[in-house]
Amino acid sequence: MKKVVIYSTKICPFCVRAKNFFAKREIIYEDIMVDQDHEQLQIMMEKSKRQSVPQIFIGDYHVGGFDDLVEHDMDGKLEDLLKD
Repeated sequence: MKKVVIYSTKICPFCVRAKNFFAKREIIYEDIMVDQDHEQLQIMMEKSKRQSVPQIFIGDYHVGGFDDLVEHDMDGKLEDLLKD
């Protein structure tokens, strides 16, 4: 399975939803808290071209935010993205 990375903050409800989404499916993810690390915030903005959280990456692919994640799942694309 490809590596899943979630850039998030402590107070973001959509971040919590994204983490719960992966946890319920027993998908391991790396959580990078950008409100605690300004350097990681800059990296997230450079990679995603966005300032909002969460920003979700599967491997090198930028999924986007929580709504984008759900859309990928509903379209049946998420399973393929996670495959190695």
